[in-house]
Amino acid sequence: MRIDLETLVQQNIKNLQAYRVEDLKDGIKLHANENPYPPPAELIEAFRARLAEFQLNRYPDPECRGLKDAIAQRTGRPAEQLVIGNGSDELIQILLQIFCGPGDAIVFPDPTFAMYSLIARGMGLEPVPVPLDERWDFKAEDLLAAAASHDARLVFLSYPNNPTGNCFSRSEIQTVVEQFPGIVVLDEAYHDFARQSFIDEMAEHNNLVVLRSLSKIGLAGLRVGYAIADPFTVGEINKIRLPYNSNTVSQAFAEQLLRDFSPVERQIGVILKERERLAEELSAHPKLTVFPSDSNFILFRVEGNGRSLFEALMAGGVLVRDLSAHPRLNHCLRVTVGTREENDQFLAQVRKALA
Repeated sequence: MRIDLETLVQQNIKNLQAYRVEDLKDGIKLHANENPYPPPAELIEAFRARLAEFQLNRYPDPECRGLKDAIAQRTGRPAEQLVIGNGSDELIQILLQIFCGPGDAIVFPDPTFAMYSLIARGMGLEPVPVPLDERWDFKAEDLLAAAASHDARLVFLSYPNNPTGNCFSRSEIQTVVEQFPGIVVLDEAYHDFARQSFIDEMAEHNNLVVLRSLSKIGLAGLRVGYAIADPFTVGEINKIRLPYNSNTVSQAFAEQLLRDFSPVERQIGVILKERERLAEELSAHPKLTVFPSDSNFILFRVEGNGRSLFEALMAGGVLVRDLSAHPRLNHCLRVTVGTREENDQFLAQVRKALA
């Protein structure tokens, strides 16, 4: 039997386009906000010593107890406030499943992480973007007004924001947390570079959910994210979180990294120094406008044609992210901070292309 499969697909899925990122087989990849350095040798050795203990014929610990204990020690939050996700994307989807029904709205500043809108639309929800100002910040008054007019159930705030790189005004976020009568999700995926957080606010506000990720600091290939939330919210997440959503290897490697974080901390320190150097070098070019960053990437606008520079960099073996499809990000590119050698090659290709 052959049938018309398209007739079976829900309309809200038909209207979507898949999340796509250009790839480069050979060359330097500075497009995905990853840590450019491999896991430290100390971590690899400690992990190798544990390999013989793994019972890979058995299911992983569904409660991720060892990993939760390591996170609890690092964050100061008890295990009953923690839930592990297969990346933070999974937790975003679960939160929408819990708190939203078909047609409900979610609110977020714009531009921001594309998956908030993409996941919501795929679930038949209404994404409500609130435009950022010229400094890539927002006013709580505007966000709350949009949320009220659409009877929104959740607000998503990326802190620092991707792709703009900056932390939003803390006072404006505080106002949203205190006044929004729904769930406020603070996506702190880049926390380790900004070193700012709203975790301490959780004791006073049970509507606050903080998301974190290990993808940006060296474990992107293992897909480990976690949420810190009120125990009630954690309980609701666990009702629909798929069993064994975090595998044995990811749990063990992530736990080891968090228990001996100093080698990764040193890598982060190098990335932050390189970020400042990269921003200074780019800012010196008259055809580039560089925006301040609190994360491990830099957003910049190209005078003239951003796509041309993107393609020239690709031809030179350097892959960055072209964001020009968004109307507010016309001619904008985003570059992840790489190693010193990678950054030097990127800068050399930029100079060559813009000469």
